[in-house]
Amino acid sequence: MAASYTHKRLTDVEDSAVKFGLADTQEARFASDELETQQTGLSHHRLKPGKRQGFAHSHDDAEEVYVVIAGSGRVKLDDEIVELERLDAVRVSPGAIRAFEAGDDGLEVLAFGPRRTDDRGEILQDWWND
Repeated sequence: MAASYTHKRLTDVEDSAVKFGLADTQEARFASDELETQQTGLSHHRLKPGKRQGFAHSHDDAEEVYVVIAGSGRVKLDDEIVELERLDAVRVSPGAIRAFEAGDDGLEVLAFGPRRTDDRGEILQDWWND
């Protein structure tokens, strides 16, 4: 009988930022496959101090929740900028554009949403450029 759970250390999940040339700015670990989730999407993001994500993104149908687990920073949600600190949670509606920026001590975030293969998100380059 197969186990009724999957245990994985998030730092053992591949850092996708490396393969996309974003390692100077951030880490991005998408854990759904390695956790064998059926319905839940989970990713772990670390932004280096003073850095902004390499791109913004949105989803057509997926609501996401982001939880700050370390550090501080800001998130731009459409045209609004929200200050973030440890243990803040932000729900983002489908269609809303979002990007994160780390404060002086970096920013570490967990992202939760539905596991979707048909809505991986729209990538927006150079969206948050002051």
